[in-house]
Amino acid sequence: VGDWVIVGGITGVHQFVHIGAHAMTGAGTTQLQDLPPFVMCNGNPAQPHGMNLEGLKRRGFSAQSLQVLRRAYKTLYKEGHTAAEAIDALKALALAHPEAAEHVHTLADFVQGSKRGIVR
Repeated sequence: VGDWVIVGGITGVHQFVHIGAHAMTGAGTTQLQDLPPFVMCNGNPAQPHGMNLEGLKRRGFSAQSLQVLRRAYKTLYKEGHTAAEAIDALKALALAHPEAAEHVHTLADFVQGSKRGIVR
């Protein structure tokens, strides 16, 4: 479990599942796959439901970084990419936005290193 994660009450997390930094699960979530950093999820099984933007604001992320992370979320979840295609697109996004490159690389590296697959 990464730093600054919020795990909702009665959330079941399967063994060997990784939860990335600044992620958030809703109450009663069943976590069977890895949850990327910055992403919120809930359900049984877990499904992504946007970015933990309020938590990121509270942690001091800049408005520019939040905008780039929103774009990264769309790249990963809304554009129909496979995981490999999304990783390449995220790396290109990081190059185009050096002010948020660290955060986008964190997301891309997590997805690339996932052994159980990510919440989709």
